[in-house]
Amino acid sequence: MIDRKMFIKSKGGVVGIKVDKGVVPLAGTNGETTTQGLDGLSERCAQYKKDGADFAKWRCVLKIGEHTPSALAIMENANVLARYASICQQNGIVPIVEPEILPDGDHDLKRCQYVTEKVLAAVYKALSDHHIYLEGTLLKPNMVTPGHACTQKFSHEEIAMATVTALRRTVPPAVTGITFLSGGQSEEEASINLNAINKCPLLKPWALTFSYGRALQASALKAWGGKKENLKAAQEEYVKRALANSLACQGKYTPSGQAGAAASESLFVSNHAY
Repeated sequence: MIDRKMFIKSKGGVVGIKVDKGVVPLAGTNGETTTQGLDGLSERCAQYKKDGADFAKWRCVLKIGEHTPSALAIMENANVLARYASICQQNGIVPIVEPEILPDGDHDLKRCQYVTEKVLAAVYKALSDHHIYLEGTLLKPNMVTPGHACTQKFSHEEIAMATVTALRRTVPPAVTGITFLSGGQSEEEASINLNAINKCPLLKPWALTFSYGRALQASALKAWGGKKENLKAAQEEYVKRALANSLACQGKYTPSGQAGAAASESLFVSNHAY
């Protein structure tokens, strides 16, 4: 009988855990936040490692506004991510570094690219200051997209070019891989944009893949509806989205134009927290 604790590993998978304890207000800013959970993190990571964990993730959140993100918020969150990464590596756990810039707001693509570059530059400066082994890390960033309330429309190719350009300007080639978050995009939109990013003609020295939550699960959850008899249909929807994103990682995804309503539905949640 397979040990249930090791079921995923028995199938060739690796196990990870979210180790932050959520965002809290950052004093001295206009509604900005930092992320808590560093206290006792080393002890927790040591236990997670004993329990079979291979990687961890920690999410910091920044928001684009007229006066945000502030220099203070960028610096604070960059340092928190670096301290988390250092503690993980000291305990043999691969840190996924997640500086998420929320899609809330009416900013355009150019503004998001500018802020993304500033944030990532600060993050990698902090990782260097904390002596992080970059080859043993993954980055989980937002794609460069216009704000949810922006009235101007941009093509998938424009989003891809802005995203890859921002990454090329800030993320060292030593970083093994970049695992994009979906940031409230619909399932189909997240797949198409990931595909466009991988097809972007600029040199990309990292593996560019996905670390989606809502954009991988929405159709499956809707198909399941909490009913046992819908289990097979839900599994089929989940596999369909997983395959779409797998192809997108190779720049080989071709939208059929027949995505279901759930796959095309926006998954945006204002000030998304989890």
